[in-house]
Amino acid sequence: MKMTKWIDPLFKAGTGALAWLFVALSALLLMILVEAALPSIRAFGWSFLWTSHWDAVRDQFGALPIIYGTLVSALVALLIAVPLSLGIALYLAELGPLWIREPLNMLIELLAAIPSVIYGLWGLLVLVPLLRDSVEPFLAKYFGFLPFFQGPAYGVGMLAAGIILSIMIIPTISSISREVFTTVSNSQKEGALALGATRWEMVRMAILPASRTGVLGAVLLGLGRALGETMAVTMVIGNRPDISLSLFNPSYTMAALIANEFTEATTPIHTSALMEVGLVLLAITLLLNVFARMLVMSMTRKTGSKKS
Repeated sequence: MKMTKWIDPLFKAGTGALAWLFVALSALLLMILVEAALPSIRAFGWSFLWTSHWDAVRDQFGALPIIYGTLVSALVALLIAVPLSLGIALYLAELGPLWIREPLNMLIELLAAIPSVIYGLWGLLVLVPLLRDSVEPFLAKYFGFLPFFQGPAYGVGMLAAGIILSIMIIPTISSISREVFTTVSNSQKEGALALGATRWEMVRMAILPASRTGVLGAVLLGLGRALGETMAVTMVIGNRPDISLSLFNPSYTMAALIANEFTEATTPIHTSALMEVGLVLLAITLLLNVFARMLVMSMTRKTGSKKS
């Protein structure tokens, strides 16, 4: 009885300590990044975020092309991955035969276990030649009036990076979305079908509205991986700090820049600039998560008010 009396307080204190330890570690990481980035912040100020010249020889650094490449490659990945992932999740949760759902789901989840460098090698040896010789010339011929599909077909570039990232985040988004879809009440589905709705109408009116918060969380998890992915993107994006609307052109991401240049940084200001890039990447990730949390809370409140 005496032992039982102390177990609950100890358990509460232990779990609380672990939670605060995570907060402390996050704060420590932020402090270390800020301290290491201070020389660059003092030297370049806010112009670091909107200038485009990155020259390690002259110690002139502007991160705008790096930020642009990171956001555009992640956006391309989401545009490709989200529709495919939701289609996969709906098939596995509602439409596919029962005997194939679990094996197929297991195979898709195994894609998440493939090392990043393997995706990069596949992209470099298979995807890049395919884009250079077939896909990009086709897009330039029939959609060249759009600024996104203009210029020479290099193979390496933002399009290749976006496709690689989309393949890498599909398992995350589809698996979580499938779990979310399966939690929708059967009474909602059966009610829609009983009222004469088709399977698609049942999905559109019953499953998707009830699952939008969970699906948003799945998309954000995929976006988080896309923003922070390093090796695979480094091998196919071209690693050139340029800003261009064309997806054919090479670009750079923040994670790839840090991985490529950190060991070669020979001056303190170069190292500090790379640390500031890492700080910007962390800030973008935090801002996206805060925005997503506010969006989820807003959607939850609206759903609750409709139910009441």
